[in-house]
Amino acid sequence: MHFHMIIVAVFWFGFVDSRKIRGISSSYKRFFRERKSFLCIDGSKIIPFEQVNDDYCDCEDGSDEPGTSACPQGRFYCTNLGFRPHYIPSSRVNDGICDCCDASDEYNSHAHCQNACWNLGQRERAYVEGQMRTLDEGLQLKQQLIEEGVLLWREKQAQLRELQQVAEDLQTKLEERRSRKQEADRLKEQTPRPPEAGDGRLFRGQNSTVTGTFKLLDSNKDGSITVDEVQAKVALVHDEERVLSEDEAVALLGGDHQMDLTTFQHTLWDILTNGGRVKIKDTHGAPGVGEDPPLKVADREWEATNLKKVEEAYDTVNMEISDLREKLAIDYGPDWEFLFLNSQCYKLKVYEYTYTLCPFNQVTQQSTAGTEVSLGRHRERGRVSTGCQDPTEGTARPATMPAFSSFFFFCCEDLIYN
Repeated sequence: MHFHMIIVAVFWFGFVDSRKIRGISSSYKRFFRERKSFLCIDGSKIIPFEQVNDDYCDCEDGSDEPGTSACPQGRFYCTNLGFRPHYIPSSRVNDGICDCCDASDEYNSHAHCQNACWNLGQRERAYVEGQMRTLDEGLQLKQQLIEEGVLLWREKQAQLRELQQVAEDLQTKLEERRSRKQEADRLKEQTPRPPEAGDGRLFRGQNSTVTGTFKLLDSNKDGSITVDEVQAKVALVHDEERVLSEDEAVALLGGDHQMDLTTFQHTLWDILTNGGRVKIKDTHGAPGVGEDPPLKVADREWEATNLKKVEEAYDTVNMEISDLREKLAIDYGPDWEFLFLNSQCYKLKVYEYTYTLCPFNQVTQQSTAGTEVSLGRHRERGRVSTGCQDPTEGTARPATMPAFSSFFFFCCEDLIYN
């Protein structure tokens, strides 16, 4: 009894195996369900099911012979368990060459094929895992760059606002300085020319000049000139370094120890303007002597110098604002992930040439002789046509450098930044 059961099992498995449809994927099994007839997949013909894989091509599309080489346009499906499944032309079935890693295409040939799918699958899985790790690292780096880019973007925006505020303050100060300079120039034109150095004579016939000179000598502003004030402000024409004695000062004051404005106008003023033996020590820039107090020569010079400094500072700040706005207008990616590249440069040495790539700026080529050639500058949209030296031939040839915001192309396809 036991012997009969074994015989039945062998015949059963042989029957099942004989009816197994080779060369089809699981998605096509529905077309090959065993029945009395088989409909060609293209619908062109119905044939008896026994003619499927009988090594004779009945269907025009070759669908009745997936497991043989009978149909020229047929395809054989390699299951390749443990590796990637794929199709091969059915003409390769049983041709003595193992095309499927599971050797399923050589089921009826003299070829002795090893099932290599597991080993191939292991290598494939290791490669994919490595790619996934690289992708994870890249995504982490990208996230880091995004965070840094956002911070840099905010810092540059804050810097731009600060510069704009500084520019506004400088513009206000500049307008004020220009107004004061113009007023100083206007009053300078209306003011009589001061006397030459060493000339003790002052301007005659102008009460404002008399009053101004009196105020110059009246240091404590008490309305009278004293001996000490004359000694401090008046000197001999031929010996300016010597301080007048008290007697000489009293004599200039008309024999008294002090003098008011009225007396000064008819006595000491005449002595000073006659250009005799005495003069005021420092007539230049003296209040009332040729100029009004707020508009001294030193003040005018200070106003001009200060105006120039403010103008220079204003121009510098505006240049910084323009440069910063130009940088902020560049496309650094949807999340500013490429913003950090704005201040970076990368070098590559190829034979006797050194290539320098500064993203969002320019690409240069420098030879060992020191000659540097520009290969193009960054442009926001489109492509930049450049000429680049072929290091292998020594002749110029065209190159193309796409916008840096997409990816970076290093001249002569020797280095690509993606």
